[in-house]
Amino acid sequence: MESSRAGLVLAVTASIVFAASATGARAQGARTDDLAIVVNPATPVSQLTFGELRQVFMGDRQYWTPDQPVVLLVRAPTSTERDAVLNLIYQMREPQFKQYWIAKMFRAEATASPKILISNQLTEQILAATPGAIAFLPAADVKPPLKILKIDGLLPGEPGYRLHLRHK
Repeated sequence: MESSRAGLVLAVTASIVFAASATGARAQGARTDDLAIVVNPATPVSQLTFGELRQVFMGDRQYWTPDQPVVLLVRAPTSTERDAVLNLIYQMREPQFKQYWIAKMFRAEATASPKILISNQLTEQILAATPGAIAFLPAADVKPPLKILKIDGLLPGEPGYRLHLRHK
């Protein structure tokens, strides 16, 4: 009897924690179609203009500080997040994106091409473990300790935020 009571208490506690964390994501205003720009918590930046964001993703800005390189993480082809970023930030299609990075590396204009990751979970793990890492994730899925950057002074869910998984 005592064992089943402890199990019930544990189940109720887990439900409350889950509900609170789910509500927390909604309370921050994150909509299911917002795309968050996320960095490792130690990255010394908390906001970028859209132009600066584009420079980072295009490989034109390769360092956050003189001793901390940008580590660009990009989802693998066929992901909804990658399609949105190619459309909104790169303003390219998949073949152009691949050719862009081949040419940039060939001309030695970048020290590294983006790291291609196969899932959002892997992206979160690499982000959390890699100082200087930056990536994009559905805003509703971002969990601590990751840091969401403001873009043009706005966070996902705020009016005027312009990064969405689906084009409006």
